[in-house]
Amino acid sequence: MNSQEADISPVPRWAFKVNSTVGAVAVVLGAFGAHALKDVLQSNGNIEVWKTAVFYHLIHSILLVLISFNSDYFNKLAYFLLLTGVILFSGSLYLLSFFSFSWLGPITPVGGIFLILGWVTLSRKPN
Repeated sequence: MNSQEADISPVPRWAFKVNSTVGAVAVVLGAFGAHALKDVLQSNGNIEVWKTAVFYHLIHSILLVLISFNSDYFNKLAYFLLLTGVILFSGSLYLLSFFSFSWLGPITPVGGIFLILGWVTLSRKPN
């Protein structure tokens, strides 16, 4: 088994639970930001940052579902890169917009790099 085949395997059942949780959290945080946190985010001037976090979170949660349902094989590397990217990118933006922790700023681009690597890794196919 080469390294490329090690990254691609049948879809594990836990992935479906992770997918539904990541997607549900994206919707909850979007609604939370639009209603309960709206005044706080507007007063901080961070409502657009929150919207960006929700957008990338939701788009990539859909991609995680597609990775799981679109084929007979599960690209583990792409899945974990994208999941890590969502956590780092959107997670840091959520925290930045709500708490204004400036030290989180450098984490956001690292999350973006993980998202990019996840997209690129999707092109890996078994031999």
